[in-house]
Amino acid sequence: MNLNPSVHASSVLVGAHAILIRGPSGSGKSRLALEIIQAAQLRFTRLVADDRVHLEAAHGRLLARPAPSLAGLIEVRGLGVLRLPYEPVAVVSVVIDIGAPIERMPDAAATFTRIAGVDLPRLAVATDHPFSTVMAALTSARFPTPGLEADAALQQLC
Repeated sequence: MNLNPSVHASSVLVGAHAILIRGPSGSGKSRLALEIIQAAQLRFTRLVADDRVHLEAAHGRLLARPAPSLAGLIEVRGLGVLRLPYEPVAVVSVVIDIGAPIERMPDAAATFTRIAGVDLPRLAVATDHPFSTVMAALTSARFPTPGLEADAALQQLC
């Protein structure tokens, strides 16, 4: 398989849609990915990729895949590299940018990004404990996350 060049990021599947987590080295991408995977309030989560994510546009969607040599591996500072169950490919629905400039009331243009010709919802978060902001966004009706609303509705039925 000829994969597109990889990007320095992490990706987590939540329900049927993946979150792409971008940020500079040491910003907490892996930590945030692990916290999302471990979040009890999310119905289904699984690692897609950590450290290197292969991205590819296909039929108007952005696909994320792990680098083959890193599939199922996540680095946890203080513990080392852990092996987790992973998804070999997922459709990206949300981009989280750790350490990007954050506006108190972002304008509409700041809440979207374009990757490989695909427009995606975007959330900029601080490097200090981004988990609560991300969870508030993922569970909020104000954050346009295709598929996550359906997952929340299923959770209420269970």
